[in-house]
Amino acid sequence: MSILSLPVATLGTSRIGPRRELKFALESYWAGNSSEAELLEAGSGLRAANWARQKSRGATVIPSNDFSLYDHVLDTSLMVGAIPDVYGWNEGPVSLKTYFTMARGAQDGGHAQHGPGVAAQEMTKWFDTNYHYMVPEFHQDQIFTYASRKPIEEYEEARSLGYQTRPVLVGPVTFLKLGKSVNPAFNPLSLLDRLLPVYVDVLRELASRGAEWVQLDEPCLVMDVDEASRAAVRRAYAHFAKAVPALKIMLATYFGAVGDNLETVLALPVAGLHVDLVRAPDQLDAIVARARRDLVVSLGVVDGRNVWRSNLPALLDQLAPMVKKLGRDRVQIAPSCSLLHVPTDIELEIDLDPNLKTWLAFSVQKIKELSILGKALAGYAADVADELTLSEDASVTRETSPKIHSANVAGRMAAIDDSMRRRRSAFTQRADVQRVAFALPMFPTTTIGSFPQTADVRNARAAHARGALNDTQYEQLLKAETAHTVHWQEDIGLDVLVHGEFERNDMVQYFGEQLLGFAFTKHGWVQSYGSRCVRPPILFGDVSRPKPMTVKWWRHAQSLTKKPVKAMLTGPVTILNWSFVRDDIPRSETCRQIALAIRDEVIDLEAAGATMIQIDEAALREGLPLRKSQWKDYLDWAVDSFRVCSSAVADGTQIHTHMCYSEFNEIIDAIAAMDADVISIEASRSKMELLDAFKSYKYPSEIGPGVYDIHSPRIPAAAEIKQLIVLARQRVSDRQLWINPDCGLKTRRWEEVRPALVNMVAAARELRAEA
Repeated sequence: MSILSLPVATLGTSRIGPRRELKFALESYWAGNSSEAELLEAGSGLRAANWARQKSRGATVIPSNDFSLYDHVLDTSLMVGAIPDVYGWNEGPVSLKTYFTMARGAQDGGHAQHGPGVAAQEMTKWFDTNYHYMVPEFHQDQIFTYASRKPIEEYEEARSLGYQTRPVLVGPVTFLKLGKSVNPAFNPLSLLDRLLPVYVDVLRELASRGAEWVQLDEPCLVMDVDEASRAAVRRAYAHFAKAVPALKIMLATYFGAVGDNLETVLALPVAGLHVDLVRAPDQLDAIVARARRDLVVSLGVVDGRNVWRSNLPALLDQLAPMVKKLGRDRVQIAPSCSLLHVPTDIELEIDLDPNLKTWLAFSVQKIKELSILGKALAGYAADVADELTLSEDASVTRETSPKIHSANVAGRMAAIDDSMRRRRSAFTQRADVQRVAFALPMFPTTTIGSFPQTADVRNARAAHARGALNDTQYEQLLKAETAHTVHWQEDIGLDVLVHGEFERNDMVQYFGEQLLGFAFTKHGWVQSYGSRCVRPPILFGDVSRPKPMTVKWWRHAQSLTKKPVKAMLTGPVTILNWSFVRDDIPRSETCRQIALAIRDEVIDLEAAGATMIQIDEAALREGLPLRKSQWKDYLDWAVDSFRVCSSAVADGTQIHTHMCYSEFNEIIDAIAAMDADVISIEASRSKMELLDAFKSYKYPSEIGPGVYDIHSPRIPAAAEIKQLIVLARQRVSDRQLWINPDCGLKTRRWEEVRPALVNMVAAARELRAEA
């Protein structure tokens, strides 16, 4: 007799493939080395493998339309025809060229409003994850039209392979709330009634093709939303229930608790509700008590955002009473959110510490965990008793492992006091000392840190890793790259230089590999955006620094020039937020451990002669909790961690920091409390709108708003950069203003970087002459 199970649902999975197959297909296509047909064939193969992988591991509710060639929010913009005029679309099928121009920009195209080519849409973080989405653009005369049949095409593709899937769409309210308008007074939510007919067209066609369920993702419902947003949700789902009554809707919420939106959610005419019980386990009692008797509840019980193995017996004990109350026919079990945010398969990690490996579960293993749990909750625990025992044993082994805790780290943590959190003087006094010491011109120019990592550098790193290049040979190559980059920066006239970071594989991984408490994978890739993939470190134990990590490379670079070279570090909050972190101690405790390690490095750099030290906190804002009531606690320990790592230096040592994709208005007090001397931010795509916060707040320190969008292959003209600087000068004083790109240049090609930086220096010089 076959073993029965509760339905096991996946809300979405990784698109990139176990070995980043999508990345290589995309980059081959963009480089002109493969055709559109070959790219589409690669995508089809990845989807087929994904569906097969899920089914073989026990998933019974499998999604479609969770795949994307670049971004699922961008796909939604195409689906509803929200394509700005600048991209030259005139209705009809949307070409791949238009799609990728919206994603990446283009050097040509003839539809640009500023300079040659056309800029990409703005990009920012998907809620509080490390995934980026393309921000939809709306205006008050917006017209929506059914422009892309991708959801239907992929549903039918799955059916042709024998899979009855549950298509996934970004919900209409979340989609509008994720968007922006050039008119800040315009509320995109006012477009809902124009948008709904397009969604109805999509839903009706799905139903006509045989879809029984559709998943509509509304993660905005775990945030602080106003009554107008709740009313929009009620109106949207009442409209769907009336227009497409035969199609069952699974309303998916995730990344937190529904909270004060619960009454609205439970009153919606939907057939199912998914809730995140990893981030918000306490919400289940209220849902079980108040849900309609016919509402199917999808229990998100396995962590879709972290890599730790679940303790299945403990979950079974927690869930069994709730399943009994609801009734088995009303329950699905699922990850907390899409498995987009975790790697594919831990079994690919043949070199990982065997003990640590038993503590981990990637996407494939998480689906298997759900399958085991589904059988146990259906009354067949005896049939999966061995799997349940293995799960519990792994949890106990991890909890008691001596690899986890360090008495030395505990002692240092206990010794942190207020003197370790304060610079010796206030910024105004430090600034006077630094201006005299550095004698920089008005509008000083610099970069954020990294320079292009060419094929030669990457190939040398790979050869060194496999032993084909010895340590001396590898170091000589890196020193030559560093020397070339330092001298080139001098030649074009940059005022403050960097060493280029050629020795670094990744801004977090490089440091994690030299710190105790971290482990690394070879195939643990997750998508950051488009073809950009990262391997987040696994932070499994207490963190400490055995020896200096960057001093040697900074000293070499500074020996090549008389201009100041910034020493480059990654800050504790960013290392934390861009890692798979421990779930057995508070995040704040881990962050302070990392801060102490970075503090040691800062002290050693200053002792070696570094007078400018950049401590990047690219991920500070993205770590904000989704509910504002929880912001203060996070910002308190995040800022405290930055100050612990940065405050041990003399007044003449200038502390820089860099932040990515940050809407600063609501956290400007915290940014100021970090007490950095110079902050650089991404601002080019927003046309300096992000600086509005610094203008109204009268931010005291110096600011480098990005004037070159490094996420696009476009080369901005000097006039375009100059115009951005002019916009920046309207918001902050000339004395405060630095000129730099949006972010590091690692992912760009030298052919793009050289002319862009030459134009940036030229624009700064023109403005100095005019000032």
